[in-house]
Amino acid sequence: MKNSILSLAVFLTSTALNAQKLDLATCLKMADTANLTIRNAQLDVAITKKQRDGYLTARYPHLYYGGDYKYNALIPGQVVPAAIVGGPPGTYTTVQFGVPYIISNNFQLNQILFNPQVEYGLTALKINNEIVLLQQKMTEQSVKHQVASTYYNLQALNKQVSFVESNRTNMMKLISNMDAMVKQEMMIQTEADKLMINKLTLDNTIESLNATKYQLETLLKILIGMDTKTPISIDADDMIEKTILIDKSSVNYIELDLIAAQQRMNKAERRGTNMGYLPNISFYGSYSYMYNVKPEDNYRKGINGAAVGLKVDWTLFDGLEKYHKQKENSLNAEKLANQFEQSQQQLSLVSELAKKQISVQSNALEVAKEQLKLAEKVYNQTTLQFNQGTISSNDLITADNALQQQQTNLVAAYIKLRQAELDYLKSIGKIN
Repeated sequence: MKNSILSLAVFLTSTALNAQKLDLATCLKMADTANLTIRNAQLDVAITKKQRDGYLTARYPHLYYGGDYKYNALIPGQVVPAAIVGGPPGTYTTVQFGVPYIISNNFQLNQILFNPQVEYGLTALKINNEIVLLQQKMTEQSVKHQVASTYYNLQALNKQVSFVESNRTNMMKLISNMDAMVKQEMMIQTEADKLMINKLTLDNTIESLNATKYQLETLLKILIGMDTKTPISIDADDMIEKTILIDKSSVNYIELDLIAAQQRMNKAERRGTNMGYLPNISFYGSYSYMYNVKPEDNYRKGINGAAVGLKVDWTLFDGLEKYHKQKENSLNAEKLANQFEQSQQQLSLVSELAKKQISVQSNALEVAKEQLKLAEKVYNQTTLQFNQGTISSNDLITADNALQQQQTNLVAAYIKLRQAELDYLKSIGKIN
């Protein structure tokens, strides 16, 4: 065990010398550009913008071409009165129209003059782009909350490791003194064994904490887009009561902005449905060229054709489809209004509770710091008495355990304070 601890210490020391040092601001900035979840949210915004750009092309002229190269193996015929071709009245004959080879080319230009659904579609896409942007901000806040929480947990874990290593160093000194006293037959081996048990417990705790630290560092690297094999180190926090809150007055409830955008979309949908009662008007122009060939008669003839016109499409009755859409739209509008009011109340409550929790945890951290000072004082006094031989190893172990417990309590209070501050910042959309 001693060799493994020594090897681990040497490895961590050499790694720390080459590690990239990170502060929270750097981590958040890296997450902005390298976190895959945030990147996907940014791609959603870009995709939505491209969709609107593509939809805008509906306003522009559209030119179509069609070609038909046909061979009539059997020229179709049609029954007509024989009198048309000089036959006896009351009889019929079959007349074939066309030639074996027909080559036709058609060009058509369409230009929308008035289409209310196109205008509605552009409005809806614009609002949808706002919705996706707000969803991106919510995603960024969620990821940054996770990054900051992982970062602060690492800081706390480093502090815990520091405490345990210091305790282990002190315990090793006591064990060394006791071994000397046992050799001089001034103390029995059992007393030294009791301290050795505590030392082994500390060894195991260090290994466990370092394993957890490795997991948290790996998670942080993934969150900020770093290679998981790159060594890093985290800036130390002195665990003083230093708030991470900057501007408590500025509140940005992204969830309410999102519902407000959805309400605008609902109104746009209602207008779009109303526009469905209006006609669509478009201009068109066409040109065709048909080339007819009959090889056995050496007949070749090209025929041109051209036309321009206005086309009107107007649904006069749709089976009450739009009527039912409007009813559905009204119900959705009421639902969104209820969601907005409910979310407003919930977010306000969450923010208020988070602020109160910050105050509670800030006081708890102060108490934990005072308790740790007292525990250190008791431990130092107990160690002195133990070295003087006035108390047993049981009293020393009790004081050592009490010191470790207060160290753990301090770290826990620190984490709870930072978590409360992060929860408040996330609730108002201000994790930057």
